[in-house]
Amino acid sequence: MQKLSIIIPCYNEENNIENLLKKVNNVKLENIEKEIIVVDDCSKDNSRAILEKNKDVIQKILFHKENMGKGAAIRTGIKNATGEYIIIQDADLEYNPDEYNKLLQPLIENKCDVVYGSRFINKNKNKGYISNFIANKLLTRLSNCFTHYKLTDMETCYKVFKNRTLKNIELKEDRFGFEPEVTSKLSKEKAKIIEVPIEYNPRTKKEGKKIGIKDGIRAIYCIFKYR
Repeated sequence: MQKLSIIIPCYNEENNIENLLKKVNNVKLENIEKEIIVVDDCSKDNSRAILEKNKDVIQKILFHKENMGKGAAIRTGIKNATGEYIIIQDADLEYNPDEYNKLLQPLIENKCDVVYGSRFINKNKNKGYISNFIANKLLTRLSNCFTHYKLTDMETCYKVFKNRTLKNIELKEDRFGFEPEVTSKLSKEKAKIIEVPIEYNPRTKKEGKKIGIKDGIRAIYCIFKYR
């Protein structure tokens, strides 16, 4: 049976991580088993204790000794992933794990090497903040100029890879620069990407959203750096 490795970077998510794990654990995949990998990026809150309490539903729990960033946590997860497919899952409940089967289908049918879940294909169905929408669209368009992809949502969390495709790429970005970096490097490998529409339930800074203006500036830098 094939396997999906679900990489969950976690930093100070005591209010969300347990509910997220329940949602991921309850997902029924079609003829595919799950490998849940949580990488705690040196959380300062109660996240670690919650992870330990839920270790019966997690295949691998990995702990960073210092806070290194989302990109670094993803790299740790990739190194420990054994599934034929790998998906990135944020711990903040903005993305719905019930969509795994839809995201996996193009890969199972061998139509592509990578699937991106787009928040903007069916944008009228999704909530969001206009500033984030504009920033994401501008970053995606700038990225497309260099990669020659025709993506609508380069910055999406939901990226699903064939393991062999992702492990051929050397990743370096420690924070949110992971998104433009991996997209650029996939283009250099001539990897085929298909987008599928997904739901999106954004949270605010007050609710714990961590990405900010500096990360947007870094994303622009990464688009040019890895072009």
